[in-house]
Amino acid sequence: MIKSEKTSSPRLQSIADEQLKFGKGYDHNWVLDRQGKDLELVASLYEPTSGRFMEVLTTEPGLQFYCGNFLDGTNIGKGGTAYQHRTGVGLETQHFPDSPNHPDFPTTELKPGEKYTQTTAYRFSAK
Repeated sequence: MIKSEKTSSPRLQSIADEQLKFGKGYDHNWVLDRQGKDLELVASLYEPTSGRFMEVLTTEPGLQFYCGNFLDGTNIGKGGTAYQHRTGVGLETQHFPDSPNHPDFPTTELKPGEKYTQTTAYRFSAK
């Protein structure tokens, strides 16, 4: 689990990191510090105005964090809301990008007859 609290919006307003500039924000895979193979809490999000709270639990080794870098107002959502730059967030559990080319990464190889199983759960509540 990412153990420190972060607020993404102010950090994105003054991006100094070259990769963040090229991608217009975060679109990064985080290596999770998992303790075993069971379902574990790996991330949480809290929105203080509404009190919405979301937790992500997974058996996967990685978490892709994306923050709406390429939303531009052309996608229209519920109630006619236009999705503007950085008005969304995605937390996608997965293996690491380029895993097949790195034998030291958790494997993504699935051989004939093998079964692929993973679990991800999203819990929603209010505080």
